[in-house]
Amino acid sequence: MSATRKILMLHGFAQNGDIFSKRVGALRKAMGEGTELVFINGPIILHHVDLGGGPSDLSSNSLDAAEAIAASSDPALTPRAWWRVNPERTRAQGLEESLVALRDVLQRDRFDGVFGFSQGAAMAALLAALLEKPHVYEPFLVDGKAPHPRFQFCVAVSGFRVSDPISDKIIGDSYETPTLHVIGKTDVIVVEERSKGLLNVSANARVEVHDGGHFVPSQVKWRAFWREYLRDPSKDVPSPSLMSKSQTN
Repeated sequence: MSATRKILMLHGFAQNGDIFSKRVGALRKAMGEGTELVFINGPIILHHVDLGGGPSDLSSNSLDAAEAIAASSDPALTPRAWWRVNPERTRAQGLEESLVALRDVLQRDRFDGVFGFSQGAAMAALLAALLEKPHVYEPFLVDGKAPHPRFQFCVAVSGFRVSDPISDKIIGDSYETPTLHVIGKTDVIVVEERSKGLLNVSANARVEVHDGGHFVPSQVKWRAFWREYLRDPSKDVPSPSLMSKSQTN
């Protein structure tokens, strides 16, 4: 029996691991046996002031934030993030804390790849880049070494590049981890131009576009695509737009 593939799942702003898991329930069910999606929480707990539609984050006006405000009394639905954005939008406040938290997760377990949505996609790409050159950020090291091998792949759905000096130092001109960038044609939270900021520093990029907005696509063809791609990203998996009906069964 082949070993189970593990994929680290990073949620978006104002979500958490449980919320993200439910949002991608169709994807989880499509994976079947042999692939485990591991959902974790960002360490930054958000409060009403962070979710009120101000400049704290590009997705603060999203449905995720509205849902989080309504559900914030339920600990299982506590809205979280990987950082807050400063008013000038030049720093990711709390990024250091998140990188240390992710270091500890990676030290405890092994993952084949990382999959992120929105702010989580930005963090996924940053984490993939950091594992390529861990010594550029010393707090990430464990006994002078990386806490985890390089990821085999990264998936960034509605991703963007983190605006912060630490991120700039880590990514530099580019990063090499093979990355699937998924862009929504009608995404008004992370518009295509913003996603291109991350795409432009992704040296081994694949791009897929879906017709919807700010979400992980999960229509029948996309479920088939996710199943095949996440099982083996090195394969030449057909684009969801090109998949035949027989390939979706």
